[in-house]
Amino acid sequence: MPATPYGRAGSGDVLPPPRSFGEEGGRLSYGDYLRLPELLAQQEQRSGASDELLFITVHQVYELWFKLLLHELERIRDAMIEGALWRARHLFRRVHAVEKVMVDQVQVLETMTPQDFLEFRSVLAPASGFQSVQFRELEFLSGVKDPSYLGRLRDAGDAEIARLRRRLAEPTLWDAYLLALSRRGLPVSDEEIMESLLAVARDRGSYDDLWDLAEDLLTHDETTALWRMRHVQMVERQIGTKSGTGGSSGAPYLRGRTRLHFFPLLWELRAWL
Repeated sequence: MPATPYGRAGSGDVLPPPRSFGEEGGRLSYGDYLRLPELLAQQEQRSGASDELLFITVHQVYELWFKLLLHELERIRDAMIEGALWRARHLFRRVHAVEKVMVDQVQVLETMTPQDFLEFRSVLAPASGFQSVQFRELEFLSGVKDPSYLGRLRDAGDAEIARLRRRLAEPTLWDAYLLALSRRGLPVSDEEIMESLLAVARDRGSYDDLWDLAEDLLTHDETTALWRMRHVQMVERQIGTKSGTGGSSGAPYLRGRTRLHFFPLLWELRAWL
């Protein structure tokens, strides 16, 4: 009697099919799925300094967080546009958690002394965090659009410039929130928007979901500001008032950015309550 993969034909036994999940299937490994050989080959040092690996790793991790934040903030914006405010609020929980990790991650860089950083800082020039296209995308998507940045961005590729131009043209998180307000019959013109925000704040029974969403936007704004502040403090701790490797004034430039707000009307609202 011929054998089959499930036993002998005609034996009357019904055997389960062979397992093809996990290691039994042998189709995909942890390293293959995460592309670890390629990922771990990206920390290419340009000096013999011991702490350069730390510097590269932390900044690459930041760029991965930026990529995830862009993905989630796009979903939040689109959910608000579609009227699915519950989904936007759910996704904001993830965004806030990631942003808190980003703030805490600064302390890893602070384990590097100024002397350690100076061992390899000269090889970075003219590279600078100012050139982070993804971080600028986050600002554009959140509502702070600065077209002049494109003219100051050196060595950006065509694809990066195209991404920034797309961000300049597409709706922001604030645009999506205004659409959510208008769907509830609240006017959103420049002259009337503060009255609408006050109505939401004062009538939680009718607009609690809109109020909570505004608080989520504000937390995103606040946590990003905290990250900017921790970043500038770390820079001051490392290089003091030296100019940045990209040619900026360094810490003074970064400190000026700490006063930036994505949603200034939500902050101003507090004074009217």
